[in-house]
Amino acid sequence: MQHTVGEIMRTQLWTVDTEASLVEAQALMEEHGVRRLPVLDEAGELVGILSWGDVREATSVEAAQAPSPYAPEAEEEWLTVWEAMSRDPLVVTPETSLADAVELMLSRKIGGLPVVRALSGPGRRQLVGIVTDTDIFRLVLKLWRAEEQA
Repeated sequence: MQHTVGEIMRTQLWTVDTEASLVEAQALMEEHGVRRLPVLDEAGELVGILSWGDVREATSVEAAQAPSPYAPEAEEEWLTVWEAMSRDPLVVTPETSLADAVELMLSRKIGGLPVVRALSGPGRRQLVGIVTDTDIFRLVLKLWRAEEQA
């Protein structure tokens, strides 16, 4: 039996817009226990993805280049999601086979993929879900447990 992304993707999504600060995005990730946030533009279209790695990298670069916070000329500067996110992320659709999604994740060394309505044409960037390595592990465990019961 061939499984599809649509069978295991999560549709309860937390998203962030491009103008949000990294502080806001990080708080959202911590609050909901997620490691990546799809980034939407003003029209609600997917334009990027922000991962914990993106946040760590951006804040460590910022910290390394920032002047002393105690210097008289220091100003508060906040990085935005737009500055740290990965643009034009790889995507799949609900109809994508799970095997294809896993191969893509393994070959690109990523832990999750936004799920969009279509890969081209209308709905090309309309976010409908997300599939992550955790979702795949849950399916594998469910299948193993079912096999043990049989």
